[in-house]
Amino acid sequence: MLRRLSCCGLLVLSVFQLFAQSCSAPGTALPPDSLVGKRPAAFWKEQLRFPRVRAAQAAIGPQLAARLREHALDPKRLEVFIRMLKSRAQVEVWARNQGSGPYELFEIYPLAATSGTLGPKRRAGDRQVPEGFYEIDRFNPKSDYYLSLGLNYPNAADRALGEPNPGGDIFIHGGEVTIGCMPITDAGIEEVYLLAVAARAAGQPVIPVHIFPFPLTEAELAKRRSSPHQAFWRSLMPGYAYFEQHHDVLRMEALAVAR
Repeated sequence: MLRRLSCCGLLVLSVFQLFAQSCSAPGTALPPDSLVGKRPAAFWKEQLRFPRVRAAQAAIGPQLAARLREHALDPKRLEVFIRMLKSRAQVEVWARNQGSGPYELFEIYPLAATSGTLGPKRRAGDRQVPEGFYEIDRFNPKSDYYLSLGLNYPNAADRALGEPNPGGDIFIHGGEVTIGCMPITDAGIEEVYLLAVAARAAGQPVIPVHIFPFPLTEAELAKRRSSPHQAFWRSLMPGYAYFEQHHDVLRMEALAVAR
């Protein structure tokens, strides 16, 4: 599964160079004033201890850097937002530069497998993908499914609305199987994982992940008026509508009140 690296010895480089270079010779670390700050350098250094992250960066880093440039995105200022619509079976990654205005769609990754039905996750073992407003809280470079990004499920709203055992360990990951997670193939997770690492290293403290059953419009809700989830879905509408209108994310406090 892992691609062979052409050489070893990746040192602490700037965020952009981690994308732009596949390897570096020992002894070529950049001087401290070339780094984006201690926190970004430390995060990249931590991630690059793991072979799969090094392999992903070596394999697709230069191409990903080129695509960021095409979108006028600076890795040192990168912010990302992830959205999933279950009915479309795809994960959207939106991106922008810090302080630059609305997010723009960067890429869409089809799900390689699905499980469950429309509606929220409420208990362990129900095979449901959660619905609601989440954030990335774990970077797993040693996943059973290549690489994975963990969601903070169950969050406070899930614990309030769910059963005593709501389950957990929901990830966006590689591979092509799922029992409630979001698999986007090994190739897909390489890109999303590196983008998330770059955003965190650039200083984005929270990477939001919004998961909706379908486009939350009155027309779509009307098609499912007999669903027992109508009230819950309507509680998610403010967050969906705000992003559709502004291509920005409603503050977490507002989302919590809305939900």
